[in-house]
Amino acid sequence: MYPQIFTAAKGVDQAFLIILGFAVFILVAVTVTMIYFLWRYHYTRNPKPTNIEGSISLEIIWTVLPTLIVLGLFWTGWTSFKAMRTIPEGAMTVAVEGRMWSWRFTYDNGKTSKELVIPVDTPVKLDLTTRDVIHSFYVPAMRVKWDMVPGMDTNAWLQSDTVGDYDIFCAEYCGLKHADMITLLRVVEQEDFDNWVNAKAEPAEEELGMSLLEEFGCFECHSMDLSEESAPSLLDLGSREETVILPDGTEKKIKPDEAYIRQSVREPGAILVKGWDDMMPAYGDELSDAQLGVMAAYLLKGGQGKNKGAVLADELGCMGCHSDDGTDDVGPSFLGLYGSERKGKTADGKPYTLKADDDYIHKAIVDPSADVPDGYEDQMPAFDDLEPGSVEQLIGYIKSLAKKDAE
Repeated sequence: MYPQIFTAAKGVDQAFLIILGFAVFILVAVTVTMIYFLWRYHYTRNPKPTNIEGSISLEIIWTVLPTLIVLGLFWTGWTSFKAMRTIPEGAMTVAVEGRMWSWRFTYDNGKTSKELVIPVDTPVKLDLTTRDVIHSFYVPAMRVKWDMVPGMDTNAWLQSDTVGDYDIFCAEYCGLKHADMITLLRVVEQEDFDNWVNAKAEPAEEELGMSLLEEFGCFECHSMDLSEESAPSLLDLGSREETVILPDGTEKKIKPDEAYIRQSVREPGAILVKGWDDMMPAYGDELSDAQLGVMAAYLLKGGQGKNKGAVLADELGCMGCHSDDGTDDVGPSFLGLYGSERKGKTADGKPYTLKADDDYIHKAIVDPSADVPDGYEDQMPAFDDLEPGSVEQLIGYIKSLAKKDAE
């Protein structure tokens, strides 16, 4: 049996063991009785059938005794169920959302997480919702299992008396990647929990570098996929050679480093990449040395950080059905989606041919059933509760994965 860490769940284990004990007892009693009757009333010992008259006492015994047993078992199960369903006053609340095929936990201060983190010895109320199909929130170590039905808000509660990490599963088959709906319940000390839930996330250097490039409009001209339309690509900048034109007009092959990137930002006309005109505005002191250092480090490492839309897509579970490498999954890949020609059927069955522009992507996010692309089923949940800014971030992320010749 799974180790049990929830005080209220002790009654569940007790009820299970009592019911199991009675079931084994009844099985043994009936089996022994059957064997005895087969031996005792075998035709070799009773060649002549015996007429057995009824017995009021026996009738009363085998009516009253099973009734008492069933009532006792019911009471055992009911008391444990009541303890599991009686949520203590003042319990900390965490909103739990199940979706194909991941979990999202939201705390009172707005913090979200893919894992459920709770303080030890603290009752926690779970507000359970599902965005798409039926899921079932199951924590074996807590003996907590509760179905999540679309359109129905339910709740459960738990409390751990032991610090540690414990499994969370979906116990209801919910589609192709049902087995991927696995996450962790992390039980930590109260101080550690307070620090975690109130901490402001510091962006990693890669994310900060990407954010600075977006903030200063670098991607309006430069790309991150080796396509070159308005300016040289920035992808893998630190691992390739560039032919540049020096101020005296001579050519030289260089390997971009931090000093080159700093000069290209502050004095872009000083050294030009061969084949490109002096069109980039000089940023001078608009960027600090620290900001330039972060941007340069990001670019020289290969530019693998995620923009805000990519982070949001991962947080919302989009990558559970979509990919960013061109591989079609339950849903179409984001790579090359923007700007491509899409064919499918509208909600009323009419065929359509549309270009995947901002409006198309926006509708696919907030009302995916309106236009279902060919080859896919209408099973994506509507994200019509997202803030407009979040939708724009997702569109921007998908746009960043477009094939340049499709734009």
